[in-house]
Amino acid sequence: MGLLGLIVGYGLAAGVQGGITIPQLQGNAPAAPSAPGEPAAPSTPATVDDDAVLGGDSATVTIIEFTDYQCPFCGRHYSQTFGEIKKNYIDTGKVKYVVRDFPLSFHQNAQKAAEATECAGDQDNFWEMHDLLFSKQDEWSSESDATKTFAKYARDLKMNAAAFQTCMDEDTYADEVQKDMADGSSAGIDGTPGFWVIGPDGKGEQISGAQPYQNFASVIDKML
Repeated sequence: MGLLGLIVGYGLAAGVQGGITIPQLQGNAPAAPSAPGEPAAPSTPATVDDDAVLGGDSATVTIIEFTDYQCPFCGRHYSQTFGEIKKNYIDTGKVKYVVRDFPLSFHQNAQKAAEATECAGDQDNFWEMHDLLFSKQDEWSSESDATKTFAKYARDLKMNAAAFQTCMDEDTYADEVQKDMADGSSAGIDGTPGFWVIGPDGKGEQISGAQPYQNFASVIDKML
C-alpha cells in the first residue's frame, strides 16, 4: 500500500481537511473515515494514561489527541483549530486536553520528535516543545535525522541541554511512545490526527482528521 499509508481528504466548504490513515493490523483494509463532524464507529474510548494534560482538574470534558509531529494534517490541526479550542474551552476551565503519541512509521523523524516532547516534559517543557515542533514543522520534518535540531530547540527553550541529550540518546521514552500508539490502535485510532472527546459520564465520540473548530465545538457543547 505504497508508503503504508493512505492520504484521506475530506471535502468541506471551507477547504479540504483530512488526515493520514494507516492499514489495520494483519493486512486488513483501513477503516473508512467518518464524515466531517460525524463520530467514528463506536469503540472503547482511549484513556489519559500518564501523558501531558493541559487544563484544570475540574474540567468535565476531556479531549485526547493522538498525534504525529511530522504529519502535515496534525500541523494543520495545531495551526487552525487547537488555538480556538484552547481559548474557548481549555482556558475557560471546561475541557482538559491530553496529547498522546502516534508516530507513523513512514515519517522518519516522528518517533524521535515524540520522544523529544517527553524528554522536554522531564523539565516541565512538554507544551513548549510541542508548540515549537508544530510551529517549525517545515524546518525539521524533511531532515534525514532531526535529533540535532531537537537539541537546538531544547537549548532555545533554556532547558538543561545535557539532560535532554542524555534522555534522547538513551531512548528513555521510546517504549512509552510505542505504548501510546498501541493504546490508540486499541481505541480505534487508525491515523493522525485522531481524537477521542469524552464527556463527564465517561462516554466518548471519536473524531478523525484535521476537522474544523466548529466540528469539535458541536461535540463538546453536547457533552457540557
